[in-house]
Amino acid sequence: MNRFWPVREAAQADYESLREQVLQGIRPNGLMAARFERFGLAGLITRPFAEPVWLVSLRGATRPRWSPHVDPRLEALADGYLYLLASLAAPSHQHLESQR
Repeated sequence: MNRFWPVREAAQADYESLREQVLQGIRPNGLMAARFERFGLAGLITRPFAEPVWLVSLRGATRPRWSPHVDPRLEALADGYLYLLASLAAPSHQHLESQR
């Protein structure tokens, strides 16, 4: 994998894994290699094997003046935790399929 271009998607992780094996002189085998051989890059993009890569950035926010008693930051934080918990509870491929 290239350190200048970090992996950001599951399909890219699959492709980089296959690429690394080929560069080391190892013939890739398995379902991922067979899918790539049959369908090409489109096969990896539509049904990746790797788990999704999550890149998170955090930004501070000030409380809006129009809501002195309610903090929407806490609501957004709670929604974020609920999303993460829901994604952990669902099988990874089923969760990704439901978003497409």
